[in-house]
Amino acid sequence: MGTKIFIVDDHYMVIEGIRSLLQSEKSVEWMGHAMNAASCLAFLQQQLPDVILMDISMPDKSGIDLCREVKERYPSVFIIGLSTFNQQSFIQKMMDNGASGYLLKNATQEELMEGINTVMKGKTYLSGEAAQVLRKNGTGNTPVLTRREKEVLELIAEGMTNNEIAQKLFISITTVDTHRKNLLAKLEAKNTASLIRMAAQMQLI
Repeated sequence: MGTKIFIVDDHYMVIEGIRSLLQSEKSVEWMGHAMNAASCLAFLQQQLPDVILMDISMPDKSGIDLCREVKERYPSVFIIGLSTFNQQSFIQKMMDNGASGYLLKNATQEELMEGINTVMKGKTYLSGEAAQVLRKNGTGNTPVLTRREKEVLELIAEGMTNNEIAQKLFISITTVDTHRKNLLAKLEAKNTASLIRMAAQMQLI
């Protein structure tokens, strides 16, 4: 079983382009595409992909809003934002709304596969150019956190245990533990105390 991929984009050329890049990949299973937010949500009621490649600008709803909606309904689905915009605010908003990665539409096959494999491991992937944009705009050493990671970080800072955080956010303790490990890795912190200190220095809390 390969990684199940679904794409939401209102440009058929983009869909076909990405599909042809992924066609030769044995580890990927193409589930189809939607050309607007409504048909994406309708598809998800029937079956769930592992990763959605989601365009940021669509006719009926922005990918930023759709990203939030999908993550709220189907938290297990990983979302990679797709865009021609190399703008920090778009990248940041997508990540804030739960996206696990961000690719520009001129991505190579290698970047595409690297992005898919990275988010499947629960990590964040930013294509080279997108990462440069975030760095250029003064968020140089500040890691990009997903919305859920920010919530967990804030609750850790309030002194809550994994158990308490799990209850408050209605997620499993294992999930909290994964977020905690990701936060320690992203902020390069050795333990909770240094995690909170680093987060405060980076103005994340």
